[in-house]
Amino acid sequence: MEHDIAALAAELADMGAADQRSSAGANSDDPARQLAWRRLTARHGDRLGEIMDAYGWPTADLVGEEAARAAWLIAQHADRQLDVQRRALDLMGQAVSAGRAGARELAFLRDRTLVNEGREQVYGTQIAGVRDGAPVPWPCEDPERMDDLRVAVGIAPFAEYVAGFAPS
Repeated sequence: MEHDIAALAAELADMGAADQRSSAGANSDDPARQLAWRRLTARHGDRLGEIMDAYGWPTADLVGEEAARAAWLIAQHADRQLDVQRRALDLMGQAVSAGRAGARELAFLRDRTLVNEGREQVYGTQIAGVRDGAPVPWPCEDPERMDDLRVAVGIAPFAEYVAGFAPS
């Protein structure tokens, strides 16, 4: 079993690294790069589904920090696989409740899943685009409480968060 977990951790870490290398394809003007990105994220989403079937949410105490972060990233980018995102959200939520995963990452995944469902996000982590040089979030269900909710899970207030998007 220990060897299986080590192999799983290595596999997740490799998937996360491939995701990071290819992520520019998501918004590329090149259809071939966009298609390569979609294929990669679909393949990774499918595999994450299998991993969740076998192990539940791959927490840091199971697979290590790097592999756990990779699992979260894969779930984040499974935009065309809402079943995978919803399942990851549920399992990761259980892990957060048990103190075995981070509320910050769960907040990002929750917003991403809500936006992919066509619903309003909670924490304002998902950016719809840029208007007059400023990032604009997808609609939020309670914009007045957004910064309080963000701070409660360890995310910087929105104005501070989007300052990082400004061109240097």
